[in-house]
Amino acid sequence: MLKFNTWPKKTLIYLKCLTFPQASPFSRHSCTTTSDSTSFEVSYLIHNFNFSQKSASKLCSTYRLGFKTTQKPDSVLNFFANFGFSNSQLCNMIAKAPWLLSCNLSKRVLPKFEFFLSKGASDSDIVSLISKNPRLLCRSLENHTSPTYELVYRFLQSHKDAIACAVHNPSFFEDSRVPQNIKLLIDNGVADSNIARLLRIRNRTLQVRDMVSLLKELQDLGFNPSKTTFGVAMIAKTSVTKTRWKEKVDTFKKWGWSDEDVIEAFKKQPYCMLTSIHKINLVMDFWVNQLSWDALALAKHPSILSLSLEKRITPRASVVQFLLNNGLRRKNASLTSPFLVPEEMFLDRFIKDFKESSYLLKLYEEKLKLACTRDKTCMS
Repeated sequence: MLKFNTWPKKTLIYLKCLTFPQASPFSRHSCTTTSDSTSFEVSYLIHNFNFSQKSASKLCSTYRLGFKTTQKPDSVLNFFANFGFSNSQLCNMIAKAPWLLSCNLSKRVLPKFEFFLSKGASDSDIVSLISKNPRLLCRSLENHTSPTYELVYRFLQSHKDAIACAVHNPSFFEDSRVPQNIKLLIDNGVADSNIARLLRIRNRTLQVRDMVSLLKELQDLGFNPSKTTFGVAMIAKTSVTKTRWKEKVDTFKKWGWSDEDVIEAFKKQPYCMLTSIHKINLVMDFWVNQLSWDALALAKHPSILSLSLEKRITPRASVVQFLLNNGLRRKNASLTSPFLVPEEMFLDRFIKDFKESSYLLKLYEEKLKLACTRDKTCMS
């Protein structure tokens, strides 16, 4: 394996001076002699990265590596090591992008480092980004990376958030589909706020292979590109596999929903298809089997499925049940509205308005306290 000395972090200016050192500052296995069947490049990979003969030969052949002395690859590794890349990170990078060993650092690597540093990225941000996806270094800064970054910045208006897009998803700024898909969203009237939300919450959605078909599908369902639900629907459609989607549909149908009910629920609140099957079953079981309420009520107000069962649904249900059992609420009154209103409105309308308010408040707080106790138990 590589043997690096422990060097202090250098500035980018100083690293430029280390790009092509006269001699390697750390001890490395010698690769000055090769057999007839083993090229210098193959030998270098075997001795310095512990690649097998087969793997090293394949990498050299695939990427057409060309260096006959240790000077160029050593200078490349020195540069990355002095910037803060670890031994294991370098081994991983070379396995993915062995062409780095013979690249022109001044043209291929430094401009990208300087670009991200100029946007506020830290050294550790760059190390994380490049070590996970060194292929980003092969993209043109002028023709791809910079224009893509500026397009993303247009929506986020924050260099910190734009850098986070790259750090959290290392393939993001490498993917040529990103600018193409963003432009498709713009052309189809998707609101800037929706695009910004996708970039912050689930930027992998912008790497979908067939954005045209996705947009058409959602528009055919009646989703409005200017509404928040459009972005959520995009996330649901791209993050839930077809198999998992069918499993969720089958789960809803098990509780009495029809295929049409599922579609309508998705259109009203696409978050329902991002809810886990386990959570769906928990809420449905409580609603149907413990409260003896109609499951179709949740099809009309599917956002309830996203609420906390312990901290929201159960405490409020205890209050609603008391009101119903004691004739304090009409039998045909909405079962779902008490769960959807803000906390203060719930307290005012369903607790404080009744002469039994002290008992209702105690009942409600006991359920909330029980939920908090369970949380602490789970955390301990």
